[in-house]
Amino acid sequence: MSYPSDLTDEQWELLAPVFNVPGKRGRKHGGDLRTVVDAMLYVSHTGCQWRYLPGSFGPWTRVWSQFRRWSRNGTWARALTVLHAAAREVAGRCEPTPSMVVVDTHLALGASNGGFTFHDRGGPYGRTKGAKRVVAVDVTGLPLGALVVPASWHENRTTELMLEHLTRQGVTERLELVMVDRGVTAAAARALGRHHDLELRRVGWHDKQPVFRPIRHAWRVEVAHGQLGRSRRLAKSFENTTSSATGWLQVACIATTLRHLSRTRQNHSAVAPAA
Repeated sequence: MSYPSDLTDEQWELLAPVFNVPGKRGRKHGGDLRTVVDAMLYVSHTGCQWRYLPGSFGPWTRVWSQFRRWSRNGTWARALTVLHAAAREVAGRCEPTPSMVVVDTHLALGASNGGFTFHDRGGPYGRTKGAKRVVAVDVTGLPLGALVVPASWHENRTTELMLEHLTRQGVTERLELVMVDRGVTAAAARALGRHHDLELRRVGWHDKQPVFRPIRHAWRVEVAHGQLGRSRRLAKSFENTTSSATGWLQVACIATTLRHLSRTRQNHSAVAPAA
Protein backbone atom coordinates (compact mmCIF):
# COMPACT_ATOMS: atom_id res chain seq x y z
CA MET A 1 0.00 0.00 0.00
CA SER A 2 1.31 3.45 -0.91
CA TYR A 3 0.65 6.78 0.83
CA PRO A 4 0.86 10.40 -0.42
CA SER A 5 3.86 10.97 1.85
CA ASP A 6 5.92 8.17 0.24
CA LEU A 7 9.10 9.04 -1.63
CA THR A 8 9.10 8.89 -5.40
CA ASP A 9 11.84 6.99 -7.25
CA GLU A 10 13.52 10.27 -8.20
CA GLN A 11 13.46 11.54 -4.61
CA TRP A 12 14.84 8.28 -3.23
CA GLU A 13 17.65 8.33 -5.80
CA LEU A 14 18.62 11.74 -4.43
CA LEU A 15 18.47 10.73 -0.76
CA ALA A 16 19.68 7.11 -0.89
CA PRO A 17 23.42 7.99 -0.54
CA VAL A 18 22.65 9.84 2.72
CA PHE A 19 20.71 7.00 4.35
CA ASN A 20 22.72 4.09 2.93
CA VAL A 21 25.93 4.92 4.80
CA PRO A 22 26.96 1.72 6.67
CA GLY A 23 27.38 1.99 10.42
CA LYS A 24 29.84 0.21 12.71
CA ARG A 25 27.63 -2.88 12.69
CA GLY A 26 26.76 -2.71 9.01
CA ARG A 27 23.55 -1.64 7.33
CA LYS A 28 20.47 -1.97 9.50
CA HIS A 29 17.63 -2.56 7.10
CA GLY A 30 19.07 -3.49 3.73
CA GLY A 31 16.52 -3.26 0.93
CA ASP A 32 13.78 -2.07 3.32
CA LEU A 33 15.55 1.19 4.10
CA ARG A 34 13.30 3.20 1.77
CA THR A 35 10.24 1.81 3.55
CA VAL A 36 11.69 2.93 6.88
CA VAL A 37 12.11 6.49 5.57
CA ASP A 38 8.57 6.42 4.17
CA ALA A 39 7.29 5.37 7.59
CA MET A 40 8.94 8.36 9.28
CA LEU A 41 7.51 10.76 6.68
CA TYR A 42 4.10 9.17 7.31
CA VAL A 43 4.36 9.77 11.06
CA SER A 44 5.52 13.34 10.45
CA HIS A 45 2.56 14.11 8.19
CA THR A 46 -0.18 12.37 10.18
CA GLY A 47 1.02 12.61 13.79
CA CYS A 48 0.45 8.87 14.16
CA GLN A 49 1.69 7.28 17.38
CA TRP A 50 4.44 4.71 16.97
CA ARG A 51 2.29 1.77 18.07
CA TYR A 52 -0.41 2.73 15.53
CA LEU A 53 1.98 2.72 12.56
CA PRO A 54 0.37 0.75 9.65
CA GLY A 55 1.68 -2.78 9.31
CA SER A 56 2.74 -2.15 5.70
CA PHE A 57 5.77 -0.27 7.08
CA GLY A 58 6.93 -3.23 9.13
CA PRO A 59 7.42 -3.44 12.93
CA TRP A 60 7.12 -0.01 14.55
CA THR A 61 10.01 -0.77 16.92
CA ARG A 62 12.37 -1.11 13.96
CA VAL A 63 11.32 2.28 12.54
CA TRP A 64 11.48 3.90 15.98
CA SER A 65 15.01 2.66 16.69
CA GLN A 66 16.26 3.88 13.31
CA PHE A 67 14.64 7.29 13.84
CA ARG A 68 16.48 7.65 17.16
CA ARG A 69 19.76 6.67 15.52
CA TRP A 70 19.40 9.16 12.66
CA SER A 71 18.30 11.94 15.03
CA ARG A 72 21.42 11.50 17.13
CA ASN A 73 24.04 11.14 14.39
CA GLY A 74 22.94 14.07 12.20
CA THR A 75 21.58 12.05 9.27
CA TRP A 76 18.41 14.16 9.01
CA ALA A 77 20.46 17.36 8.87
CA ARG A 78 22.62 15.97 6.07
CA ALA A 79 19.54 14.89 4.12
CA LEU A 80 18.10 18.40 4.46
CA THR A 81 21.35 19.90 3.16
CA VAL A 82 21.26 17.66 0.08
CA LEU A 83 17.61 18.48 -0.64
CA HIS A 84 18.15 22.21 -0.13
CA ALA A 85 20.98 22.26 -2.67
CA ALA A 86 18.74 20.40 -5.15
CA ALA A 87 15.91 22.88 -4.54
CA ARG A 88 18.21 25.83 -5.22
CA GLU A 89 19.31 24.22 -8.48
CA VAL A 90 15.71 23.67 -9.58
CA ALA A 91 14.90 27.27 -8.63
CA GLY A 92 17.67 28.49 -10.94
CA ARG A 93 20.10 29.69 -8.26
CA CYS A 94 23.71 29.81 -9.45
CA GLU A 95 25.27 28.29 -6.31
CA PRO A 96 24.17 25.37 -4.10
CA THR A 97 24.76 27.36 -0.89
CA PRO A 98 23.26 30.77 0.00
CA SER A 99 24.92 34.12 0.69
CA MET A 100 22.08 35.22 2.99
CA VAL A 101 19.94 33.41 5.56
CA VAL A 102 17.20 34.47 7.95
CA VAL A 103 17.09 32.90 11.44
CA ASP A 104 14.05 33.00 13.69
CA THR A 105 12.53 31.01 16.55
CA HIS A 106 9.03 29.74 17.24
CA LEU A 107 7.73 28.53 20.58
CA ALA A 108 5.96 25.18 20.65
CA LEU A 109 3.93 23.84 23.56
CA GLY A 110 5.25 20.78 25.33
CA ALA A 111 3.40 17.70 26.50
CA SER A 112 2.55 17.27 30.17
CA ASN A 113 4.99 14.37 30.56
CA GLY A 114 8.01 16.32 29.32
CA GLY A 115 11.32 16.28 31.12
CA PHE A 116 12.34 19.20 33.36
CA THR A 117 15.31 20.27 31.26
CA PHE A 118 13.58 20.03 27.88
CA HIS A 119 10.33 21.67 28.97
CA ASP A 120 11.88 24.34 31.16
CA ARG A 121 9.71 27.46 31.24
CA GLY A 122 10.59 30.29 28.84
CA GLY A 123 9.11 32.73 26.38
CA PRO A 124 7.49 36.06 27.38
CA TYR A 125 7.70 36.45 31.18
CA GLY A 126 8.66 32.78 31.48
CA ARG A 127 5.06 31.61 31.11
CA THR A 128 5.55 29.22 28.19
CA LYS A 129 6.18 25.58 29.02
CA GLY A 130 7.53 24.00 25.87
CA ALA A 131 10.41 24.11 23.42
CA LYS A 132 11.91 26.64 21.03
CA ARG A 133 12.24 25.72 17.36
CA VAL A 134 15.06 27.51 15.56
CA VAL A 135 14.87 27.59 11.75
CA ALA A 136 17.14 29.16 9.12
CA VAL A 137 15.92 29.82 5.57
CA ASP A 138 17.51 31.36 2.50
CA VAL A 139 16.01 33.63 -0.17
CA THR A 140 13.97 30.71 -1.57
CA GLY A 141 12.15 30.46 1.77
CA LEU A 142 13.10 26.80 2.19
CA PRO A 143 14.61 25.56 5.48
CA LEU A 144 18.37 25.15 5.48
CA GLY A 145 18.87 24.35 9.15
CA ALA A 146 16.59 23.40 12.05
CA LEU A 147 17.19 22.85 15.77
CA VAL A 148 15.13 22.53 18.96
CA VAL A 149 16.25 23.96 22.30
CA PRO A 150 14.51 24.59 25.66
CA ALA A 151 12.22 27.62 25.59
CA SER A 152 14.21 29.27 28.39
CA TRP A 153 17.30 29.74 26.21
CA HIS A 154 18.02 33.30 25.08
CA GLU A 155 17.96 34.33 21.41
CA ASN A 156 21.70 35.07 21.59
CA ARG A 157 22.46 31.44 22.41
CA THR A 158 20.02 29.98 19.90
CA THR A 159 21.47 32.10 17.07
CA GLU A 160 24.98 31.03 18.04
CA LEU A 161 23.96 27.37 17.96
CA MET A 162 22.35 27.75 14.54
CA LEU A 163 25.47 29.37 13.06
CA GLU A 164 27.60 26.55 14.46
CA HIS A 165 25.14 24.01 13.04
CA LEU A 166 25.25 25.58 9.55
CA THR A 167 29.05 25.61 9.70
CA ARG A 168 29.15 21.88 10.50
CA GLN A 169 26.83 21.24 7.55
CA GLY A 170 29.28 23.00 5.22
CA VAL A 171 26.81 25.60 3.92
CA THR A 172 28.53 28.78 5.12
CA GLU A 173 31.18 29.10 2.38
CA ARG A 174 29.37 31.96 0.66
CA LEU A 175 27.43 33.22 3.68
CA GLU A 176 27.75 37.00 4.11
CA LEU A 177 24.53 38.15 5.77
CA VAL A 178 22.42 36.65 8.58
CA MET A 179 19.16 38.41 9.46
CA VAL A 180 17.78 37.98 12.99
CA ASP A 181 15.03 39.65 15.00
CA ARG A 182 15.59 42.15 17.77
CA GLY A 183 15.53 39.44 20.41
CA VAL A 184 19.26 39.13 19.69
CA THR A 185 21.12 41.92 21.47
CA ALA A 186 23.27 44.37 19.51
CA ALA A 187 26.40 43.33 21.43
CA ALA A 188 25.82 39.64 20.68
CA ALA A 189 25.18 40.41 17.01
CA ARG A 190 28.51 42.22 16.73
CA ALA A 191 30.38 39.46 18.57
CA LEU A 192 28.87 36.64 16.49
CA GLY A 193 29.47 38.58 13.30
CA ARG A 194 33.16 38.99 14.09
CA HIS A 195 33.53 35.36 15.13
CA HIS A 196 31.94 33.97 11.95
CA ASP A 197 33.25 36.73 9.62
CA LEU A 198 29.83 37.88 8.42
CA GLU A 199 27.21 40.57 9.01
CA LEU A 200 24.57 39.77 11.61
CA ARG A 201 21.76 42.26 11.01
CA ARG A 202 18.96 42.83 13.53
CA VAL A 203 15.67 43.64 11.82
CA GLY A 204 12.27 44.70 13.10
CA TRP A 205 9.88 47.61 13.39
CA HIS A 206 10.63 50.29 15.98
CA ASP A 207 6.93 51.01 16.51
CA LYS A 208 4.45 48.29 17.41
CA GLN A 209 1.29 47.96 15.32
CA PRO A 210 -1.67 45.56 15.69
CA VAL A 211 -1.21 44.35 12.08
CA PHE A 212 1.41 42.18 10.42
CA ARG A 213 3.92 44.19 8.40
CA PRO A 214 6.38 42.07 6.41
CA ILE A 215 10.06 42.96 6.39
CA ARG A 216 11.91 42.37 3.13
CA HIS A 217 13.39 38.85 3.08
CA ALA A 218 12.75 38.36 6.82
CA TRP A 219 9.09 37.44 6.21
CA ARG A 220 10.20 34.23 4.48
CA VAL A 221 11.11 32.55 7.76
CA GLU A 222 7.62 33.31 9.14
CA VAL A 223 6.11 31.59 6.10
CA ALA A 224 8.44 28.63 6.68
CA HIS A 225 7.26 28.26 10.29
CA GLY A 226 3.66 28.30 9.05
CA GLN A 227 4.34 25.59 6.48
CA LEU A 228 6.10 23.42 9.07
CA GLY A 229 3.00 23.74 11.26
CA ARG A 230 1.17 21.54 8.74
CA SER A 231 3.16 18.61 10.08
CA ARG A 232 0.85 17.11 12.70
CA ARG A 233 3.79 15.53 14.52
CA LEU A 234 4.86 19.07 15.46
CA ALA A 235 1.54 19.94 17.12
CA LYS A 236 3.26 19.40 20.46
CA SER A 237 6.74 18.41 21.56
CA PHE A 238 5.99 15.01 23.06
CA GLU A 239 9.63 13.93 23.49
CA ASN A 240 11.76 14.47 26.55
CA THR A 241 14.94 15.14 24.55
CA THR A 242 15.95 17.93 22.22
CA SER A 243 17.66 15.45 19.87
CA SER A 244 14.38 13.64 19.17
CA ALA A 245 12.41 16.89 18.80
CA THR A 246 15.11 18.24 16.49
CA GLY A 247 14.83 15.07 14.42
CA TRP A 248 11.08 15.56 13.94
CA LEU A 249 11.55 19.22 13.04
CA GLN A 250 14.17 18.27 10.44
CA VAL A 251 11.89 15.54 9.03
CA ALA A 252 9.15 18.18 8.64
CA CYS A 253 11.66 20.45 6.86
CA ILE A 254 12.57 17.58 4.54
CA ALA A 255 8.89 16.93 3.78
CA THR A 256 8.34 20.63 2.99
CA THR A 257 11.33 20.67 0.63
CA LEU A 258 10.20 17.46 -1.08
CA ARG A 259 6.77 18.96 -1.74
CA HIS A 260 8.38 22.10 -3.15
CA LEU A 261 10.62 20.06 -5.46
CA SER A 262 7.66 18.02 -6.73
CA ARG A 263 5.56 21.12 -7.46
CA THR A 264 8.42 22.94 -9.16
CA ARG A 265 9.27 20.02 -11.43
CA GLN A 266 5.62 19.52 -12.32
CA ASN A 267 5.31 23.18 -13.26
CA HIS A 268 8.46 22.96 -15.40
CA SER A 269 7.07 19.90 -17.16
CA ALA A 270 3.76 21.63 -17.79
CA VAL A 271 5.36 24.61 -19.53
CA ALA A 272 8.00 22.60 -21.44
CA PRO A 273 7.57 22.95 -25.24
CA ALA A 274 6.38 19.91 -27.14
CA ALA A 275 9.00 18.01 -29.10
